[in-house]
Amino acid sequence: MTLTDEQTAAADRFHAGDHLTLQAGAGTGKTSTLALLAHGTSRTGRYLAYNKAIAQDAAASFPTTVTCKTAHALAYAAIGHRYRTRLNGPRQPSWRTGQDLGITKTIRIGDRDLSPRVLSYATLRTVTRFCHSADPVLADHHVPQLRSLEDAGCHRQLTAEVMPFAQRAWADLQNPDAGTVRFDHDHYLKIWALTEPKIPADFLLLDEAQDTNPVVEQIFNAQRDHAQLVMVGDSAQAIYQWRGARDVMTTFRGTALTLTKSFRFGPRLATEANRWLRIADAPLRLTGTETIPTGLGPAEYSDAILCRTNVGAMREVMQLIEAGHRVALTGGGESLRALARAANDLKDGRRTSHPELLLFPTWGDLQDYAGNDPAGRDIQPLVDLVDTHGTRAILSAVNRLESEDTADVTVSTAHKAKGREWGSVKIADDFTPPRDSDEIDSNGEPVPGPIDEAEARLAYVAVTRARHQLDLGGLSWINTHPDGISTT
Repeated sequence: MTLTDEQTAAADRFHAGDHLTLQAGAGTGKTSTLALLAHGTSRTGRYLAYNKAIAQDAAASFPTTVTCKTAHALAYAAIGHRYRTRLNGPRQPSWRTGQDLGITKTIRIGDRDLSPRVLSYATLRTVTRFCHSADPVLADHHVPQLRSLEDAGCHRQLTAEVMPFAQRAWADLQNPDAGTVRFDHDHYLKIWALTEPKIPADFLLLDEAQDTNPVVEQIFNAQRDHAQLVMVGDSAQAIYQWRGARDVMTTFRGTALTLTKSFRFGPRLATEANRWLRIADAPLRLTGTETIPTGLGPAEYSDAILCRTNVGAMREVMQLIEAGHRVALTGGGESLRALARAANDLKDGRRTSHPELLLFPTWGDLQDYAGNDPAGRDIQPLVDLVDTHGTRAILSAVNRLESEDTADVTVSTAHKAKGREWGSVKIADDFTPPRDSDEIDSNGEPVPGPIDEAEARLAYVAVTRARHQLDLGGLSWINTHPDGISTT
């Protein structure tokens, strides 16, 4: 391959032995660059991938001196195999696990009755959050916020109730032979991390570093004294903070380099991407490949439609199926099916175990929360969709989904589209502009509010999935927003 100056610089610093952070923008060939570094040395290395599929794909590009694994695979080989009799045990409702832990009574916090089912969910979620952290012990801050219990005083009461059961659950998980709590892969990863492991390698390559869980960051950084560390990713694509990930690239001690030439799309799309990079306050700016004629503008047909939310994806799926299209949904339809079933339970007067809706006794209670509580605004689109179409129609649409191989259009959330690309992409209408501020301009019109950096990063991910055509669609409001017009 013909190297860019940036790839040559990365190779030079790698062979000089520097610890490296490599900020690689969308489509800039980060995996091929890492493979280039590995092929240029006889030293042994480890490539740590975000998931198993990425590790398997990468293995074809790297020399035999580099082992391509996930952090979970390393943890399993070291310690997880001791728990294999407990791994992938039968699934059971969280309330049943909670019952075995001693959660048997309903409690009242604020104006909400918290059933054993709710407390069980909060207990198991607390353990999960601890396992994703770098913390050595369970602590109060691992207890999750519950929808409609956002008040600080209510959360303190919830924490006091949950922590003793969470401690009991974590103690249960230490037994390799038997236990009450279903044992999964994040549990043995955390147990391994607490042993302060040493990974035998001359260098470590951490991919998708911007989405690394703190527990993996801790393991990776602990190898600094005996191995050369290289982390690669794109801080502007750090879109999983809500799931416990953090962008470790910005605080890493090492030589900082960039890859800015995208081989996925042309200059026009690079300009659009740079607009969102500027709004996200990212230092990176992209250049496109001159020989790729990527167009921007409305398109009658697109290979993929990218949505902001699961509810937005549900709406697109229904509209496309009604119009006679064969539709695929990235990741499958189970998340949409679960939301529809949860809504159906509430409408029938039954409580649901869905984590977003489990505190609401009835559909009317959820409608009131979505319509009147500021914290419930994000759930209003679900309420509107169910009230308009009904759960039966939603479930019918989900059941008619096809595989991507047979579909003529793929619907995806922007989160699930990360790492993917299509020939033509349309942005769905649920990428709404920020709310107006309290200020008034010279024409007496309200001044649009500023664009949140996290939303700008998500928009950057969405617009850079296209190779040949981008229909800005639901993000077109950026063309008149002050942040989108500004060049500073």
